[in-house]
Amino acid sequence: MKTKKTLLAIALGAGLLSAASAHAALELTLGGQGVYDTDLNVTWLADANLAASNTFGVSGIGTGGYMTWYAAQSWIAGMNASNYLGFSDWRLPTTLQPDATCSIQAGGVSFGYNCTGSEIGHLFYNELGGVAGLSITTTHNANYGLFQNIQSYLYWSGTELGTVTNYALIPGNDGAWFFSTVTGVQYAYNRNYYLFAMAVRPGQVAAVPEPEMVAMLLAGLGLLGFTARRRKQSA
Repeated sequence: MKTKKTLLAIALGAGLLSAASAHAALELTLGGQGVYDTDLNVTWLADANLAASNTFGVSGIGTGGYMTWYAAQSWIAGMNASNYLGFSDWRLPTTLQPDATCSIQAGGVSFGYNCTGSEIGHLFYNELGGVAGLSITTTHNANYGLFQNIQSYLYWSGTELGTVTNYALIPGNDGAWFFSTVTGVQYAYNRNYYLFAMAVRPGQVAAVPEPEMVAMLLAGLGLLGFTARRRKQSA
C-alpha cells in the first residue's frame, strides 16, 4: 500500500509539472490582466495598447493609443498615480546598451535585429516566437494569446538614446529607443514621434492556475481521499 501511495504521488506531481510547463516562461497573473516572465522576473500588462482605452487623463494620446515618448512617460506616471491594478511601479520596457545579441554594433550602440538583451526584444523573440524581418502577428507562438491588442507597429522603450558618436547610423541625440513588432528591429527615433507604449513592472504577482492544472489537482486529491477511505474500511 505504501508503494502504491508513493507511485500515486509521483504521478500526480508529474502531471502538475506537465500542466505548469505549458507556459514555462510566461504565466498569466492579475486575473488575466498581467503576464509574468519567469526569465526576466517582470510582469507585463496583458493589454499591449491600454492607452487606446485608458489615457489616465493624459493629453496628446491619439485615439488609436499612439503617443510621443514624453506623453508615454506622462501616461506611465498617470497609471502609477492611479495605482493601476494595485501597483505604482509600472514603467516602459528598458533597452540594454550595448547589447551583444544585436545584429549591428556601431558608434558605441547596439541595434538592428535579434536584440534579446532589451526587455521587449526578449519578449518578441524568446517568448512570443517572433522572427527577424517578419511581423509577430504572423510568426507568433501560443504565448501570443496571453496578450491583447498587440500592435503591429513600433513601441517606445523607456531608455533614452544618449550621446552617440556615429550620427550617420543613429541621427541626433534627442531620441529614445524603440522596438518594432512588425520586423523585430531595434532602433531609435526622435522622442516627438508618435509610437505605441507597453507597460511592464518588476517582480511577480500571484499567478492564476490554468484550468487543466486545477482539474488535475482536484482529481489527484480525490484519488488520494478514495484510497484513504478504502484503507479505513479495510481496517
